[in-house]
Amino acid sequence: MEARPTPASDQVPAPAVADLRPRRTGYRRLPVQQRREQLIAVALELFASRPPEEVSLDDVAEAAEASRPLVYRYFAGGKQQLYEAALRTAADELTSRFAVPLAGTPSEQLSAVLDGYFAFVAEHDAGYSALLRGGSVVETARTSAIVDDVRRAALRRTLRHLGVREAGPRLTLLVRSWIAVVEGASLSWLDEGRTLPVAELRDWLVDQFTAMAAATALHDPQTAEVLAGVLALEGPRAERAERLREVLHRP
Repeated sequence: MEARPTPASDQVPAPAVADLRPRRTGYRRLPVQQRREQLIAVALELFASRPPEEVSLDDVAEAAEASRPLVYRYFAGGKQQLYEAALRTAADELTSRFAVPLAGTPSEQLSAVLDGYFAFVAEHDAGYSALLRGGSVVETARTSAIVDDVRRAALRRTLRHLGVREAGPRLTLLVRSWIAVVEGASLSWLDEGRTLPVAELRDWLVDQFTAMAAATALHDPQTAEVLAGVLALEGPRAERAERLREVLHRP
């Protein structure tokens, strides 16, 4: 028997025998890559508004104006594969927001990066919370690895921002610890209904980094050198910089 050709579009053929149940109008015909990207975009919106375990494939299919079999056609692994694809897309988007602007003092540049970060947190809300807390039923070693990739990217970008090529263990610990503080602060901000203005939270985190760097500098010459260079770029009128200079240079 001659094999039936594969349909050129992603439209699911209608059943041969019609019944009396109401039917959705025909699915839009989209090229393969465009349909896949659309399903991921729809899934991201749903995962952003609800914890991942509360989102079903039927929810994704309905929001995408597609059918459940069509979703499986693109994601044979079901919801888990779709979730991982959506998570990877979100991770790539978040990483892209780590770009440091060329203009401004170091603290102004760091503030700009945090503005982008919190804009992402606000957009993805429930999904972000479920992801970082590790309580989602769809969490796996692969999803954890995706999150770790984002943290490593944040570490690399921060060290590059500080002008560091080879970071010692204490400086690396400082940056990793500050990234954890940012994550914890973002979760608290969401839990408390975003009552604290994001600009105040951002400025507090910038000060946290400076204070943590000052504490680390007391025990690590590399961090002390990096911090001194950063403070020099802040300008002589920076009150916070002046206070830290006094701490770092006292006998």
